[in-house]
Amino acid sequence: MRYVLLTALLVFGPAALGQAFVPADDDRVLDVLPERGGDLQLRALREQLRATPDDRALALQLVERYIALGRAEADPRYFGRAEAVLVPLVRSNPSAEMLTLRAVLAQNRHDFSAALADLRRALALRPRLIGAWLTQAAIHQVQGRYPEALQSCLTVSRLAAGWSGRVCVESVLADSGQLEPAYRRLAALLSVAGPESADERQWAWTVLAEMAERLGDTGAAERHYRRALAIGRLSAYPLAGFADFLLDRQRYAEVLELLTGEQRADGLLLRLALAERQLGHSEAEGHRRTLAARFADSRRRGDTSHQGDEARFELQLNSEPEQALALAAANWQVQREPRDARILLEAAIAAGKFDAARDVLAFLARTGLEDARLRDLAARVAGRLA
Repeated sequence: MRYVLLTALLVFGPAALGQAFVPADDDRVLDVLPERGGDLQLRALREQLRATPDDRALALQLVERYIALGRAEADPRYFGRAEAVLVPLVRSNPSAEMLTLRAVLAQNRHDFSAALADLRRALALRPRLIGAWLTQAAIHQVQGRYPEALQSCLTVSRLAAGWSGRVCVESVLADSGQLEPAYRRLAALLSVAGPESADERQWAWTVLAEMAERLGDTGAAERHYRRALAIGRLSAYPLAGFADFLLDRQRYAEVLELLTGEQRADGLLLRLALAERQLGHSEAEGHRRTLAARFADSRRRGDTSHQGDEARFELQLNSEPEQALALAAANWQVQREPRDARILLEAAIAAGKFDAARDVLAFLARTGLEDARLRDLAARVAGRLA
């Protein structure tokens, strides 16, 4: 989930991709989407594009807006709309900006191989395209390929005058055995100034909150999460992170307050259902059934992008540790964020199959990744494997 916030902010700003993008044909009806209180910008873009259907720059602005709404609302239908507009344009002579946008959409589906291939093509066309470098860094980071991620972040730092490169670098270093110094440097940076865009500010404060939580500084983590959320509804990711923070501290009523009405995104609905279960809430079982149906539908479509959340669903809502372990192990082959390590450790312990988490221990030792939430879990697994 972390990479969604990292890359999306540079898909929308002109400093990131350098110029407007390019799509066409917004008349394909995929679904009826909420207008988010009457989104005037989205409506205006669609009307302008109908009047001038050959305006590729305008069409790409519509793609950007769909992705922005998909990110803010955690609603995959917006990403589907973005892809429907973008796909026809990429078929012939795609620009570097188009390829980067397509990579972001592939990344959102966790199709990292396709995303990286598009990014290589984009950077061959425009070696100084900051959005492509940041997207590449984000994918490598979520895959646990920290040296490659760091190189891309350093390139962003050289090319961009703003905050993106510095936050990117500290985020990767925090995963690479330098958690405490990376936290101190980023906190110092945020204490004296702030990024100019709301997207960057929310990203930076969320990264800082995660670092503090991994260090075990719960007071600082909560302050940073609240600072990120106060910026506005730009991404669902800070909501999920803070909900997990509250769930870990058994502050279930606050999770309900935070997430009531958040039913479109599977990850947010999962966290809401977990809190409802603990409180004996009347809607808990209905939400559990909704999640079960959604995950089953994803499997039928061959969509494996939610395996981490589905593993948590099976373990914590269905009490099915064996199924949770299979999903968590498959998810670990694709992405290796701290939360992915955590669900695999928890499922292995619950299933009594400690050897299934051996690779997590090796990964933690090899990378130096630190996380107070993983320490006891890793020790329990290591103790059974000794």
